[in-house]
Amino acid sequence: MAGVVPIPNDSYKLGFIGAGKMAESIARGVVKSGAMPASRIRTAHLGSARRTAFESFGVKVMDHNNEVIEDSDVVIFSVKPQIVKDVVLQLRPLLSKKQLLVSVVAGVKLKDLQEWAGHSRFIRVIPNTPAAVGQAASVMSLGAAAIEDDGELIARLFGAVGKIWKADEKLFDAVTGLSGSGPAYIFLAIEALADGGVAAGLPRELALGLAAQTVLGAASMATNTGKHPGQLKDDVASPGGTTISGIHELEKGGFRGILMNAVVSATKRSRELSQS
Repeated sequence: MAGVVPIPNDSYKLGFIGAGKMAESIARGVVKSGAMPASRIRTAHLGSARRTAFESFGVKVMDHNNEVIEDSDVVIFSVKPQIVKDVVLQLRPLLSKKQLLVSVVAGVKLKDLQEWAGHSRFIRVIPNTPAAVGQAASVMSLGAAAIEDDGELIARLFGAVGKIWKADEKLFDAVTGLSGSGPAYIFLAIEALADGGVAAGLPRELALGLAAQTVLGAASMATNTGKHPGQLKDDVASPGGTTISGIHELEKGGFRGILMNAVVSATKRSRELSQS
């Protein structure tokens, strides 16, 4: 896009507006992966606990958001949805069109973010909570004035805390329903598997460890083998065996339909919240 100057990859400064857990997870992942040094990352907070959390791995913590804006080339807004409008409008006079703006705020659309900021070099990202352990599933959509180089820069940043895909923003409610809310579905499944193990006679600690590791291993196989999940399931389910007996019970209980309905319901709720 004419007139848009690419952000220098090897020297840009990254600022976080909002110093909560998601911002910390992203910053930690970026530093740990070597994507950029902590000395080029800054945020602002007056509370000692959040200051200490960021300073513990070398991030510069300032007192006020305006200081972060004035000292950053890429700015990530990571605040609660109910306050993001006020935060962006307050900082608008300081925002430059040379800066790349990024939002990880749930349910807030690019058109609104761009209007509040006064320019459209914006990228919206939906990460999820496994960013805290470097295993996020993130999806991004580029605003009107964001260039391809901007997208690649953000892909590298969020690639440091998991995997990232690019999609049209109109799909973001469904993304929220699947990957945004999905970790909670899986936590519920892990808990239920562990409870089943306890009911079958296993000690609680062993049951929980086996359940969590089984889900982790199965997810790794689905990601890394290139096989369809249905094929992986068939590979485990031998004729007349224990696995097909367990699968039969899941099918009688409507297991697939329940998971599908959960995603659809969460998508619907995301759409309702984004329109309110």
